[in-house]
Amino acid sequence: MSTFDPPTPAGEPPAGAPGDYPVSFAVGYPDRKLNRLTTAFRIFTAIPIAIVLGAVGGGSFHVGTAENGATVVAAGGLLFAGPLLMILFRQKYPLWWQDWNRELLRFINRVGVYLALLDDAYPSTDEQQAVRLELPRVGVRTEGQLNRWLPLVKWLLAIPHYVVLFFLTIGAVVAVILAWFAILFTGRYPRGLFDYVVGVIRWHNRVTAYALILLTDRYPPFRLAP
Repeated sequence: MSTFDPPTPAGEPPAGAPGDYPVSFAVGYPDRKLNRLTTAFRIFTAIPIAIVLGAVGGGSFHVGTAENGATVVAAGGLLFAGPLLMILFRQKYPLWWQDWNRELLRFINRVGVYLALLDDAYPSTDEQQAVRLELPRVGVRTEGQLNRWLPLVKWLLAIPHYVVLFFLTIGAVVAVILAWFAILFTGRYPRGLFDYVVGVIRWHNRVTAYALILLTDRYPPFRLAP
């Protein structure tokens, strides 16, 4: 366990259901009535934490008019080019870079889960809460770890996943809209919709770990389940 991994508090879900893929993702199902008020205005209540995420997640935004404004560039973001070059030329992936990508991806997922209405607990900047994402810690020279040449083509190999995820994500957006109405009227997130949305997010995380942050050479499976 690294210094970034807090102990799992009692009552939280385990770190993903057992599976054969090195990236695991799970969200504890809220077997209780969700907050109807914060659900109704979720797009507004998420604004503060979305600003925080934008500040550490990279990108830029414009302040002022087109003629007189200023562009503010946020620092951070998931590391891709640096790890790719280090793996290719040095056969090394610094552990603190792995820790940064893991913790930022966990934060991104907590905000995404909140926006998808899967949990009404406000996203924490450091605690995992009901969202569990586990990524492998890897080397390069160690046998069975990362191949130094594969990062050059992972983006190409992952294209079939991008195509499938495009349609699955559209379905997830529809599922969240349906869940929004269900929560407003019943206070509950329908379990079938919940499992589907979590499955789509799980699929995204596996492809991200494979093709973007380069933490595994195992090709992601085409499935929603763990």
